[in-house]
Amino acid sequence: MTRRAVLVSLVAGVLLAGVSPAHATGYRYWSFWDRTGTTWTYATQGPSTAVPSDGDVQGFRFAVSEDSSDATKPRGSASFTGICAHTPAREGRKRVALVLDFGTAADAPSGEIPPAARTECASVPRDATTAEALASVAEPLRYSANALLCAVSGYPETGCGEPVAENSKQEKGTGSKRSGSDSGPSVGLFAGAGAVAVLGAAAVWQTRRRRNAP
Repeated sequence: MTRRAVLVSLVAGVLLAGVSPAHATGYRYWSFWDRTGTTWTYATQGPSTAVPSDGDVQGFRFAVSEDSSDATKPRGSASFTGICAHTPAREGRKRVALVLDFGTAADAPSGEIPPAARTECASVPRDATTAEALASVAEPLRYSANALLCAVSGYPETGCGEPVAENSKQEKGTGSKRSGSDSGPSVGLFAGAGAVAVLGAAAVWQTRRRRNAP
């Protein structure tokens, strides 16, 4: 089976898994973002299929969100020049600026404290995906059985996309309004979950293969 076929089947598994408890209003997960100028935009591809260009800025944010319209953006300023200022350009490689926002205490799983947000400049081969760039600077990564990105740099230690009851959700994402009663996970959330579903083992394997290549 090809990597593309595996990816399709894994994302389909995530989509079919969308029959979670009907009374949950939020989900605790890592969302994936692209930055253009000063604006963050919810990514339309997953990290395993997105192939950033040299000079791109991308972000990951851990938070409780209902769906992509409610997702919380990475915080702070983010510019390629600032993040990659001390990483020299190299022949045959590209530099991708990554913003890693581990969220707030309100969104953290019980008993865990989110690390401080940080930025990384990943220097990777020109055909590398975002997943490979992330693996090069933010291990250990953790994935679910459906290859959903669960942890970046070991955070959080447990849990992966679990539903959070309304009275447990402390922080709203972008302040977007909700209408009607919650009837289970929306299509938007699982489109978002698909956007952070990555071939974890494949990404790590590919990164290590590139490192060991002559």
